[in-house]
Amino acid sequence: MKVLVIGSGGREHSLVWKIAQSPLVSKIFCAPGNPGISELAECVDIAADQTGRLCKFAVKENIDLTVVGPEAPLVDGIVDTFNKYKLKVFGPDKKAAILEDSKVFSKCLLKKHGIPTADFKCIDDYQYARSYILSREAPIVVKADGLSKGKGVFVCKTTDEALHAIDSIMKDKVFGSAGNQVVIEECLIGEEISLLAFTDGRNIVAMESSQDHKTVFDGDKGPNTGGMGAYSPVPIMTSELYLRIERDILVPTVHAMNREGRPYKGVIYIGLMITSSGPMVLEFNVRFGDPEAQVILSRMKSDIVPIMLATISGELDKVDLEWFPEASVCVVIASGGYPGSYDKGKGITGLDLLNDQDGISVFHAGTKSVDGKIVTNGGRVLNVVACGEDIEAAQKKVYEAVSKISFDGAHYRRDIASKAIT
Repeated sequence: MKVLVIGSGGREHSLVWKIAQSPLVSKIFCAPGNPGISELAECVDIAADQTGRLCKFAVKENIDLTVVGPEAPLVDGIVDTFNKYKLKVFGPDKKAAILEDSKVFSKCLLKKHGIPTADFKCIDDYQYARSYILSREAPIVVKADGLSKGKGVFVCKTTDEALHAIDSIMKDKVFGSAGNQVVIEECLIGEEISLLAFTDGRNIVAMESSQDHKTVFDGDKGPNTGGMGAYSPVPIMTSELYLRIERDILVPTVHAMNREGRPYKGVIYIGLMITSSGPMVLEFNVRFGDPEAQVILSRMKSDIVPIMLATISGELDKVDLEWFPEASVCVVIASGGYPGSYDKGKGITGLDLLNDQDGISVFHAGTKSVDGKIVTNGGRVLNVVACGEDIEAAQKKVYEAVSKISFDGAHYRRDIASKAIT
């Protein structure tokens, strides 16, 4: 069968890498892809937001399965368009993708259906938002309502930080119309876990747990990014905790979307805080996390293609999902200045030293090829993933690999997964 993967980042590279292992697949296309992906798939010069062109390409090439990587095309309704042409596409439709598109919607859904989350207030007026913050005690969390590439959440330790966040979101419009509304909520204390699951709207198959490292610097310091690294599994995710999350959060969320007339098919990503009173929802995403996908897919033993097809057809109850017992750690190598402004076009060296190294994968995120050489072309440039018998072994292995790669201004966190070890 022919598969089309939409997107150009590390998440999409890891998806192509996993799909390429399926004996069912004879050809993979990726639009627009990147230099790393081009080693496994034929890259097509169509941007992820060009739904019409992508649909025409899928029809022309008789694509059997399309996998949508980023959230923006899902929110814009790419699944709806593909469905009109009777094309099999993996991901939620526009009505269901609101779960990530609007934090106001998702928080109200949680409250309405009694699913545990932090106390919150949704506000669409700048002055009222400021006065509300002044009436609360810090720490406090401020979130832009819409899509903001993982950078629209501000965990504010002081009132001044929260007021600055409101200014950035609602006054300066750093996230554009995504900041027309904000969610202001209590700051939960505990340990974060990302839990992803396949769902066909009726059946749910959960994946292994992972933990993302959002902030740019060691020790969880600095501003939020799209993600600086991840690891899997998370030691605190016991079978008892998973059953509680499934009972109190995962199943009720899927049922709630059905009751709201927004049936959900695809991957549902739940960001959780494990508090002293139990697991609580921080956020939803409507696609694979990035860089969570890189560590989860590295541990997935099962062929992912039948699982995706079963999700689309509503037959998830007929498939099994198996996992390798090894742990996985991903370190993101970023451009100097990220998540702020950064230069592009820096030559990358050392990639050849990691070719065919057992248990090591390098997924390209922000790269391009110039005159046959790989150069930087984004904020998050490379995702280096290592698998080992446990978290400590995988961490040691990944940092040995990262040390062999260099480019001008490169930086990365040096404590990815240390929390799991200590």
